[in-house]
Amino acid sequence: MEQIRKLAGQTAIYGLGTIVPRFLNYALLTPFYTRIFDTGEYGIVTELYAYMVVLLVILTYGMETGYFRFASKENQPEKVYSTALGSILMTSSLFILAIILFNQQIADVMKYSDNKEYILLFSLIISIDACTAIPFAKLRREERGFKFALIKIINVVVIIGLALFFYVLAPKIYSKDPNGIINLIYSPEVGVGYVFIANLAGSIVTIILLLPEITGIRIRIDKVLWKKMIKYSYPLLIAGLAGTINDVVDKMVLKHLLTDQNTAMSQLGIYGANYKIGVIMALFIQMFRYAFEPFAFANSNDKNAREIYAVVMKYFILFGLFIFLGVMFYLDVIVKLLLGKNFIVSEALKVVPIILIGYLLYGVFVNLSVWYKVNELTKYGAIITGVGALITVVINVSLVPVFGYHASAWAHIVCYLTMVIMSYYIGRRFYKIPYETVRIIIYFVFGLALYWISKIVKTDIEIINLIINTGFLILFVVVVSWKEKIKWKVS
Repeated sequence: MEQIRKLAGQTAIYGLGTIVPRFLNYALLTPFYTRIFDTGEYGIVTELYAYMVVLLVILTYGMETGYFRFASKENQPEKVYSTALGSILMTSSLFILAIILFNQQIADVMKYSDNKEYILLFSLIISIDACTAIPFAKLRREERGFKFALIKIINVVVIIGLALFFYVLAPKIYSKDPNGIINLIYSPEVGVGYVFIANLAGSIVTIILLLPEITGIRIRIDKVLWKKMIKYSYPLLIAGLAGTINDVVDKMVLKHLLTDQNTAMSQLGIYGANYKIGVIMALFIQMFRYAFEPFAFANSNDKNAREIYAVVMKYFILFGLFIFLGVMFYLDVIVKLLLGKNFIVSEALKVVPIILIGYLLYGVFVNLSVWYKVNELTKYGAIITGVGALITVVINVSLVPVFGYHASAWAHIVCYLTMVIMSYYIGRRFYKIPYETVRIIIYFVFGLALYWISKIVKTDIEIINLIINTGFLILFVVVVSWKEKIKWKVS
């Protein structure tokens, strides 16, 4: 259990760098933007950030995991770091050069002909963020979690601060003196563009803070090592790209699948805002993944490695179910805090439990992926996530025109459940891990049963619902603690 405690500790540390920044972004910017933008404007933000996620995966092309693998395998981790960093610096520079040369053409294809500056801004953000991926991975490998967390927090503080300036303070100054010095940095016509400007400033501050990790070594690409790293990492690129498509393709294609563009962007804005509630689960998974990946490699040679991975899976699912129940039991309160009134639509709220379960299944897949990562069988990860991506695209293209964004939400569950089943059974052939499958399924059923019972007994009085749901949440914790023989210490 000592390894599990260490993983929990590292997860908590990286939580500062993932949960805290994203929670600040989530808890402050989502309510803020959904109150100052209409649904169509928020649809623009939702769509372009979906493209950012996909492009960031392409520009890092699995090198983070490749760095972890070869830094622990080779005797010269500095050479591995230099090669990985140099490779990404070069490709990111080529990417931004291409965007500058073909900015208008790309904007035309994406239907932003009148706002080509959006394309340039978010491309600069992606390029800088890609260049920081390996320095951040180095901090994770060296277990310098505090610096990792601090830089991540500073990034989001800068973004939030500038968002408040451009959308609250600057308009007030401008209204009092339209011809004043404020004209040098603010124009009301920029509108949604200030979202990307604030993000770009945050990314610039981040790379400045990481300069000691970048300039502290001589950047040199070792061709032989680079080829080995690319051979290992390119299946992870395919897997990562497919996995990202599973997550964001709905937001990328929605406006192209609905005929009325104004309605489409409004629907995308509403869906994107309600989807954000489900991102609570994604925050937990990202925090876990940052700690689990180096942990999995570090313990891969342990004689009890498989048993350790099995225990990690069980407790991950238990905590994930706790988050699911916590969000759904207090959804009425959460939605009022997070969303503006134009975004609170009863039909849209129905996607929240679907998104939460979809993300939890993705987290299960992250746990299962250990078998092909530690055994350098990453091509199987690419195949599995490729199948998932195909399912996601087919469901979106065929059913969104009929059922709207509800089809997009269900696509997540169908996709990730398929990936979990495939990874579980294929993994048993190569690296059998003694997961407590039956017990885990029972916990899943128990958690979902509590949720459905809470819906059945729901009343029109909010305080009574909160009391009942709190009782259900306590019941879940008590039953799990009893079955797992968990002893809680109260100091």
